Amino acid sequence: MANHESAEKAYRQSLVNRDRNRQYRSRLRSALKNVRVALAAGKAADVRSSLGETVSLIDKMAGKGIIHRNTASRYKSRLSARYAKSA
Repeated sequence: MANHESAEKAYRQSLVNRDRNRQYRSRLRSALKNVRVALAAGKAADVRSSLGETVSLIDKMAGKGIIHRNTASRYKSRLSARYAKSA
């Protein structure tokens, strides 16, 4: 266990950050799933609107360091390829 004040504070901060990052990742996974489901169902209007929001969310997560930038790029590339294929 941490013995210094600064180490104890860093530990508390890490707990808060872990919970926040979990929420962000969960939100991202839900958004990705919604786009994939809409693509599978062939709902072009839903896909178009949710794709922009999802790409924005992916960029935000990469910018905050929650996901790696290459992972973000891969997600965006695969989503846009699926969208182009379905259109």
